[in-house]
Amino acid sequence: MISPQDWAHLEPVPDGAKPLAMWLWLNLDPMGRGPAEPEWIASAMHPTLPVSTASDMVLEQLLTLIDVGFLATYRAEGCEWLLLLHPLKVDLRRTKIHTPEPPADRPWKSVAVGGGARGRDARAGEWARERAREQVRAEDAARADAWAAVREPVPDEGEPPSRPLVLDAPPMFCDDHMPHGAGRRKCGPCRDARLLRDEWMQRKVYEERLTEHYEDHPDGEPW
Repeated sequence: MISPQDWAHLEPVPDGAKPLAMWLWLNLDPMGRGPAEPEWIASAMHPTLPVSTASDMVLEQLLTLIDVGFLATYRAEGCEWLLLLHPLKVDLRRTKIHTPEPPADRPWKSVAVGGGARGRDARAGEWARERAREQVRAEDAARADAWAAVREPVPDEGEPPSRPLVLDAPPMFCDDHMPHGAGRRKCGPCRDARLLRDEWMQRKVYEERLTEHYEDHPDGEPW
């Protein structure tokens, strides 16, 4: 709940930046801390505006809040964080805080340092430069991971061997002379079985060769 004392801290804030100040009150953590990401704030406050336009507007208003002493920033865990200098008073019992603590030495060296138009431009440039460095580092890390994945040899698991045709072929002899045949004796049914087997094998071999042909020439004419 926003108390009269809280409203007093909002008085120095220009009217154009007051909606952002109130949004930060209600959306940063109970300690008044959150990531210094204008895009995140812009997407929540101005979802219908282009991201670049909304982000530039939010960045300008953040710098305004820093100028009037409503907001500060600090670096921790390699990132820039926002810090409300007058957060709302809330009951912190049973509340877990996940944002990092600001450095103990104040004033912090961050985009909050400086003043005036020149200081504002310098802070905006420093903020933009730091965000650019973070993006470059992230892109370098992603590129390194991609190259590592390319260089890493892929284990060749191989393909299982194809089943020999002979294992599925019809029997070579008749039922009476399986599996060793009639020997030197002539057997008509054994002869018929061999002819049937030979025809089956030739048909399967031809089918395999046709399959290979159409795999190599998917748009080709039948040979």
